[in-house]
Amino acid sequence: MKRTRWYKDGVFYQIWPRSFKDGNGDGMGDLYGVYEKLDYLKSLGVDGIWFSPLYPSPCADCGYDISDYYNIAEEFGGMEAFRKVLDGAHERGMKVIMDLVVNHTSDEHEWFQKSRRRIEPYTDYYIWRPKRPDGKLPNNWDSMFEGKAWQWDDVRQEYYLHLFAIKQPDLNMDNPLVRQEVVKILRFWLDMGIDGFREDVITFISKREGLPDASIPAMRGIFHYNLGPRLHEFLTQFRKEAFSDYDCVTIAESALITPEKALEFISEGEENELDMVIQFQCMCADCLFTDFVPMPFSLYRLKNAFSSWQEKLDGKAWNMLYLENHDHPRIISRYGSEQFRIQSGKMLCAMYLFQKGTPFIYQGQEIGMINWRAESVSQYEDVQTINHCPHWPEDKRLRLYHRASRDNARTPVQWDSTEHAGFTTGTPWFTVNPNYREINVAAAEADPDSLLHFYRKAIKLRKELSAVRFGKYKEYFRLSGTFYVYAMESPSQRVLVICSFSSEAKYFRAPRGYDLAKGKLVLSNYGSSLRNNGFTSMPYETRVYVFE
Repeated sequence: MKRTRWYKDGVFYQIWPRSFKDGNGDGMGDLYGVYEKLDYLKSLGVDGIWFSPLYPSPCADCGYDISDYYNIAEEFGGMEAFRKVLDGAHERGMKVIMDLVVNHTSDEHEWFQKSRRRIEPYTDYYIWRPKRPDGKLPNNWDSMFEGKAWQWDDVRQEYYLHLFAIKQPDLNMDNPLVRQEVVKILRFWLDMGIDGFREDVITFISKREGLPDASIPAMRGIFHYNLGPRLHEFLTQFRKEAFSDYDCVTIAESALITPEKALEFISEGEENELDMVIQFQCMCADCLFTDFVPMPFSLYRLKNAFSSWQEKLDGKAWNMLYLENHDHPRIISRYGSEQFRIQSGKMLCAMYLFQKGTPFIYQGQEIGMINWRAESVSQYEDVQTINHCPHWPEDKRLRLYHRASRDNARTPVQWDSTEHAGFTTGTPWFTVNPNYREINVAAAEADPDSLLHFYRKAIKLRKELSAVRFGKYKEYFRLSGTFYVYAMESPSQRVLVICSFSSEAKYFRAPRGYDLAKGKLVLSNYGSSLRNNGFTSMPYETRVYVFE
């Protein structure tokens, strides 16, 4: 089938189902709630929805531990509700992509239960190793979430590998039967009519032959088991045996990947293995590799990340753009300012929405939701959070979790100022951020100067400006510690984006070749005054000029 690459013209919205909207009053977000809000999503101007996992799961990792790949969890409404949402989205011209989680399953999946009992053909569906004579674990790898990467199974009398939670055993992708299972899963959902997949930690699915020890302690985790030796082979098989028959999109979550390495997977052509990658470099401007190793925010690191991907993929591959998702704390609390929440939220919106690529907006981002500050460690739900530094004093853990926990992005969406933020008429499954009376969709709808309306205008402008889609990215003032300034330039149009990351007033002068008085100011979060081809930038000011 000819692939149209329709995703290049779209803007997507990510839904983390259990916290989006509860439609049946049981306290859990569901597909009934999603259906209620389809017109809201359409009003934003988005062209597609990415659903985090909706499959049946015991929820050791909030749905990323799947127990049945061919169904929709009953708490979300089951398959009937999903078909209704899928049809409703398509009727409104919106695509639907789902999460594909095949590095691991739940330990409650039928495959694992049969594998641990050595029932054929499932015996080698997972990665098992016997006890070593010296009593040590099969190797020295660490898991991402829970201690070492090996767990003893009393039924099979062997260890199984889990790169994430103990209840998330890794599949043995070297087994061709497992890969055929993946192909069947892909085709099942694509035949139903979904439009593609976001592929969870897909660069982990190939393990090093022999599973050797990591020689450097710091390399016992992600550095050691990422980008394995047969990864290209596996992804090529999935493309040829599944994706090539559908006009769909594939987006790979890929930690620690560089633009140069990404091009090995996403360089455009009929045989490319993937369409886009979710890179983590843009999320490392205030941390070292992971949110749990915080550092002071560096505008230089942020600019370097975005510019590197824009420049190195230009004309060769397509970018995926984002600032928030379910795996990271809220962006205003990280890169912006809670004191200047609306102003910095608008600036961050403009900062990434006018770059070349396909933007994703995460639920609540469009109204400026910020980090939640739990009063006790016991309030956290996320497996990664509660297993991080468990022996630290509670006050120290809380300070870190307030900044770094994924649960910051998983509090229920704040729809209005009524009880439980209008998320549910029941008891919410998780804490609602107490600031919901001020920060909610209803209040934003009523305020013409709100962040929500700014997002709507920015998305509409993005689609109207041809230089954003077809122009060439150029950054100005790279060494500035205050301003991020870039342009999308084409022969017929230039779009200049100016973003201040300062809480203080700073004078800005336009880069050489740009006369602001001759440009059209199409988007701003303050005013339009000019002085000597520049202006005194207010806290977190942003301006977008168009020159034609």
